[in-house]
Amino acid sequence: MEKRALGKTGIRVSEVAFGGVEIGMPYGIGVHGREDMLPEQDAIRLLHAAVDGGINFFDTARLYGNSEEIMGRAFHDRRKDVVLATKCRHLHAPGQPLPPSETLREIIWGSLQESLRALQTDYVDVFMLHQASAAILDSQEVAAVFRDIKRQGICRATGISTYHTTETEQAVASGDWDVIQLPYNLMDQRQALCFDAAEAAGVGLVVRSVLLKGILGDRGRRLHPALKDVEVHVGKYAALQDELPLAEFAVKFALSSRQVAAVLIGIDKPEYLEATLRTADGRYLDAAAFAAAKRLSYPNPAFLDLPAWDRNGWLK
Repeated sequence: MEKRALGKTGIRVSEVAFGGVEIGMPYGIGVHGREDMLPEQDAIRLLHAAVDGGINFFDTARLYGNSEEIMGRAFHDRRKDVVLATKCRHLHAPGQPLPPSETLREIIWGSLQESLRALQTDYVDVFMLHQASAAILDSQEVAAVFRDIKRQGICRATGISTYHTTETEQAVASGDWDVIQLPYNLMDQRQALCFDAAEAAGVGLVVRSVLLKGILGDRGRRLHPALKDVEVHVGKYAALQDELPLAEFAVKFALSSRQVAAVLIGIDKPEYLEATLRTADGRYLDAAAFAAAKRLSYPNPAFLDLPAWDRNGWLK
């Protein structure tokens, strides 16, 4: 698998980042408990197989159950072979103010130390905030703590996870963050508005939600009646796929953007890993196909709110 520069960090990462949430906790459509998850030893074998297949970029978080612990056991003797990104605990509850400066420092440093112990390492390659809020993006204290961690060599790069283009724009303009993880896929291409500015600033972009939790794949058929327009729109991509399965086409679309360093894909089964390795083969969309796919984004991307769909019972 080819490697791409992660912005100006000096780190080169595989075009696929192995998403570690599914190996650490019940997550995703149809996963209700640990009985639906891989046993730990199988998860470790899957991580080793990913490295052997050319993936060197692994994404986890303090809040992903025991994902960090599993990665620590898998990679403690292969640390030089992998790029580890992990995320800090949440700094505040939604709608609540940030805690005082000293408390912020304690949360961030405490979370980092927990991650280092779990991952069995003395540094992480990318240390990230789990999600941006207006308060976090406005906080010079938060940015200063992350700069201090980087200055001490405990992380090689700092990062932040965003959901909205306004957050991404602010994060890029601030100059405080080396890496931004953001949602981007065939249906919802709003974040592409920020790609050129991120490239100019040397910010590495990691794309998540590339399969829209499986809607851009096998789960995009026979959707709830409330999602009929979504299902019809997903069907329109067949004219562009050139016999590729939709999930493969969706991944190749994201990797066709030169500004994207890696796509983050949740992998919790050997067959998913094998399909991912086949897809990330260095052969992506030509200019005409890429332009056609960009024109076929969903006309109302604000409706693509999967947590809301789940709450409404539309994803069962």
